[in-house]
Amino acid sequence: MNYQLILDEIAHEVSCLSNKGKVADYIPALANVDPEQFGMSLTLFDGTQYSVGDSNTLFSIQSISKVFTFTLALKFYSTNLYKRIGREPSGDPFNSLVQLEYEHGIPRNPFINAGAINVTDALISYFGNSTKASEEIFQFIRDISDETSVNCSKIVATSEMDHGFRNMALANLMKSFNNLDNDVYDIIQTYFRHCAIEMNTKMLSRAMLYLANHGVDPINGMVHITEQQAKRINAVMLTCGHYDASGDFAFHVGLPGKSGVGGGIAVVVPQKMGICVWSPGLNAQGNSLLGTIALELFATKTGMSIF
Repeated sequence: MNYQLILDEIAHEVSCLSNKGKVADYIPALANVDPEQFGMSLTLFDGTQYSVGDSNTLFSIQSISKVFTFTLALKFYSTNLYKRIGREPSGDPFNSLVQLEYEHGIPRNPFINAGAINVTDALISYFGNSTKASEEIFQFIRDISDETSVNCSKIVATSEMDHGFRNMALANLMKSFNNLDNDVYDIIQTYFRHCAIEMNTKMLSRAMLYLANHGVDPINGMVHITEQQAKRINAVMLTCGHYDASGDFAFHVGLPGKSGVGGGIAVVVPQKMGICVWSPGLNAQGNSLLGTIALELFATKTGMSIF
């Protein structure tokens, strides 16, 4: 299959669309990102990469980082993690407080904001403090992307901290239900640091390979998690990876994936490849508008789907 030709076709087709979406302007540091940008990469199991567009441009991965923190928490806590967090679709916006209140401080899944904040708290407890937790999260992402330069943007992290009132509210609400163990400020600061990690589509498509290969990096053979844990993570990505548009994404694309409000979407094609697409303009649900269309085109052109 000529993957480069397919990517070139997709880039051309999405470039003709007039609606590029709206950037995440509620995070001031992301408000001025050019919505016209588009990049897409895929990485095969032998390390071969194909890319198109702005694939070398670093962007804020935001909620894509939740896949990696969930991976670590599941690795360390196993099924005990589900005592503090669910694994069901929310059907609500990613930053909703209503469901959290109704369900007594137990987040519906690890990919909504409350769930990822709860996962961050679990990692701080495991590693002993927030500084060590951040270091271990960064190192894990460097390992799976095979990229030592991966780090967070202090500007974006500070911008989120200065304007993260709703996320602080989510954390305080969970704390009131005794479902957070550490200091709320430390948890939120650590959470924003991993959301502010900057990567490009090449790095992220490489980083998803362990989930495409039963928890084992197919290039270097490193075992990150068990086959069963990889299966669970992929399942939650399919059902919860795009917030209240997760069902729509599964319907149109049919692959496990996770979006972020920085405009990235990282996707797993089981036993074949990792994919990442980036275009910062978002749709109403907070997912990349062109990125979602591009992945639907990819699934259609290649016939790749888990269904």
